[in-house]
Amino acid sequence: MIRIARPRAVIFDMDGLLLDSERVSLELFAQAATSLQIPWTHEVGLSMVGLNSRDSNQLLTAAFGADYPVESLRERFGELYEAAIVAGLIPLKPHVTSLLDQLERLGIPRAVATSTRRTRAEAKLLRAGIRERFMALACGDEVVRGKPHPDIFELAARHLGVEGRDCLVLEDSNAGVRGAVAASMQVVMVPDLLKPDPDIRRLGVPVVESLREVIAALG
Repeated sequence: MIRIARPRAVIFDMDGLLLDSERVSLELFAQAATSLQIPWTHEVGLSMVGLNSRDSNQLLTAAFGADYPVESLRERFGELYEAAIVAGLIPLKPHVTSLLDQLERLGIPRAVATSTRRTRAEAKLLRAGIRERFMALACGDEVVRGKPHPDIFELAARHLGVEGRDCLVLEDSNAGVRGAVAASMQVVMVPDLLKPDPDIRRLGVPVVESLREVIAALG
């Protein structure tokens, strides 16, 4: 079992950690690119995981060229993704509800720190039925620097009124783990589509298969 110091607050990533949304996103990006008849690869999609739209757009132009129609891709993807949200096609990841129940029993406040913009994040959490279980959201359009910088985690901690060193961050992406470490926060990685990179292993960040192990460690 991993060891976790009892935190004063827990900060959750959203996509791939709370919501099983990364697979949906990659499939819809591929569909959007196909409909526009523009290049797309699964590998480029994976490299975007955990990043905000600004940084992932830079990845797209680096991969496919400066003339790549990023805005057209985003617009088409947005149409498909909003439809998926409304249709309830983005389920919770396993053990989310049980962990939130446990944190409520322990009286530990909770926030979400997501690279997604606020309007979309709110919609996704509401549709999944868990928005009211978080005291605060820190979103990708509310910070200048996205993950792997610490800004979004620091913002979430400020919203909760807790020092960063007293927070536990739960993340699925390498970029998110790096950001939490940069914010001097305790962090546990729960990989989804991406395995931990070597530097994450070298940092000694605990890596678990599911949130069930976090529940057990918090006791």
